[in-house]
Amino acid sequence: MQVIKRIYMKRRSGFTLVEMTIVLIIIVLLLLLVIPNAANQRKHAETTTGEAFKSMVHTQGDLYANEHDDQRPTLQQLEADGYLSAKQVAKAQSAGIEP
Repeated sequence: MQVIKRIYMKRRSGFTLVEMTIVLIIIVLLLLLVIPNAANQRKHAETTTGEAFKSMVHTQGDLYANEHDDQRPTLQQLEADGYLSAKQVAKAQSAGIEP
C-alpha cells in the first residue's frame, strides 16, 4: 500500500489541465466584473473633477467681487490679480467656464 501511495504522489507533482482551465475561467470572470466598474469610476472621477474646477473658478470670482465692490471679473482679471494661474484660465476658457 505504501508503494502505491509513493508512486501516486510522484506522478502528481503538477496541476491537471482541468484544474488550470477552472482557475483561468475564474480569473476571466473576475476581470469581467472589475473592468466595467473601473471604466465607470474613471468617468465619475472626470465629472467630479470638472465640477470641482468649475466651483473653484466661481469661488475665485466671488472673492474677487467681494474685494472689488461687487464687480464681476473676467478670467483675464482673475489671472492678472493672481486668483487663477494662466493654465487654469486656459482650462476654463476651453471648458467655457465664466466666473
